[in-house]
Amino acid sequence: MDLNSYADLAVRLVNSTTLGRDSGDALATAESYRVLVADRPHLAGRVTAADLGALRLLRAELRLIFAAADRGETAQVAERLNALLTRHPIHQELVSHDSKQWHIHLVESGSAADRHAAGAIAGLTSLVTAYGTDRFGICEADGCGRAFIGSATSAGKRYCSDECKPKAKVRPLRATGSGQGPPSTAAS
Repeated sequence: MDLNSYADLAVRLVNSTTLGRDSGDALATAESYRVLVADRPHLAGRVTAADLGALRLLRAELRLIFAAADRGETAQVAERLNALLTRHPIHQELVSHDSKQWHIHLVESGSAADRHAAGAIAGLTSLVTAYGTDRFGICEADGCGRAFIGSATSAGKRYCSDECKPKAKVRPLRATGSGQGPPSTAAS
């Protein structure tokens, strides 16, 4: 099972709202959801209003998990993931295709919301068991708030992208006059 591929479903879902840099809510309509998962045909099929509602609830729950990971609350992450595993059982199957060795896939059954939940939860659960919670969180750049999964441990886990990283580092320098000492406080 490809951990990052499945965990990316959690990141996409959390970031599918109007929060941060994106415009619009990818769960507003079935068509907007299909655009969000266009590269995952097994998710982009029949999507109902009930699926969108279930995905909105899952999005909120996953955001709480990313926020708990960001705060270093590993017990809270595990508790919330365990609750999701109970509500959204994950079914796996052993497969071999495209001349690859035997490996695990998630069974692609149930509604679009069920399939998305299974992938997102399996991915995050696998990441936690393999690496702990130090690799994912909420971007610290002002005005961003996007969830992300980084490749490094907590020392490098602060920003969702290179776009946010420079802004976060430059902002303090600008506040102090381009790094050349404190800003002038002369009275007029």
